[in-house]
Amino acid sequence: MSTNAFIYTSQPSRVVFGVGSLSQLTQEIKQLGAKRALVLSTPEQREQANAIAELLGERAVGVFDQAVMHVPIETARAAIAVARELGADCAVAIGGGSTTGLGKAIALDSGMPILAIPTTYAGSEMTPVYGITENGLKKTGKDPRVLPKTVIYDAELTYSLPVSLSVTSGINAIAHAAEGLYARDGNPVMALMAEEGIRAMAEGLERVVKNAADPGARADCLYGAWLCGTVLGHVGMALHHKLCHTLGGSFNLPHAPAHTVVLPHAIAYNAEAAPEAAQRICRALGVSHGLAGAALYDLAERLGAPLTLRELGLNESDLDKATDIALANPYWNPRPIERDGIRQLLQDAFDGRRPRA
Repeated sequence: MSTNAFIYTSQPSRVVFGVGSLSQLTQEIKQLGAKRALVLSTPEQREQANAIAELLGERAVGVFDQAVMHVPIETARAAIAVARELGADCAVAIGGGSTTGLGKAIALDSGMPILAIPTTYAGSEMTPVYGITENGLKKTGKDPRVLPKTVIYDAELTYSLPVSLSVTSGINAIAHAAEGLYARDGNPVMALMAEEGIRAMAEGLERVVKNAADPGARADCLYGAWLCGTVLGHVGMALHHKLCHTLGGSFNLPHAPAHTVVLPHAIAYNAEAAPEAAQRICRALGVSHGLAGAALYDLAERLGAPLTLRELGLNESDLDKATDIALANPYWNPRPIERDGIRQLLQDAFDGRRPRA
């Protein structure tokens, strides 16, 4: 047991987990006391959103299918207006972090409850953290109103998620747990969940890559996503998430792939200042040595994930600006934030160099 002092506050959310659990949706809406649900999705998942609305029948008042990455404030305002116009009293968000994030924007404005149905491994559904992008800058915050009241995890809904998206979404989830291991407000419960979440996700992804139709592998990934997302919802994040918010909000890089590329380098940057976290990451990945950043890089490479910021569309000329934005507002990190170090980290991530720690 850890001898460090800590404070642990549990986030109040209801989780319904299991293959076929989507069949409980109507009952869960009733349990929320809601009668007029607005279904949210991305344009690409409109068909799934329509199926949800059909399942809800008279309890669905409409579908808003304009969710996009990083929740542009214009999209948030449009969704809020539709919710008001239709008299919605809850939002059902089906999809990944983009859709859940849009639901959170509505909840932040109106206080209406969200029921989340994840189809990726983003983890946003387990957190009171929201992010809205305005004028090229992504601003994040915490508010208990945006935490989904209920989350339905049904692995059947992830079977159609392409392997490439499964991989980046899963490593995005691993990032939540990895940073949670050295969080300033961490605690033994979160450390246990983080290590188990990394293990379950990494093993599940290895099996998904071998056989995309393996239902057990999909379920393991969703289990890992729940654990990693729970960690994200209970403790603060640090350098890695700051850099990814910068790259996503200011340069419109795809969310999960950016996390995938940056994670090994951010963990390597912090490894010496957070040796216990590095050890737990290695143990979760089945690696005997203590090079956590290298172990994460090797995992991404084995899974066929992107390894460079260049291939995600970032220009090398943007690296200085990205460094400046990331340093603009002070934030806690286990290792001091130094400009030269962050600039080199981004260069390594741009070039795809394997970390040495």
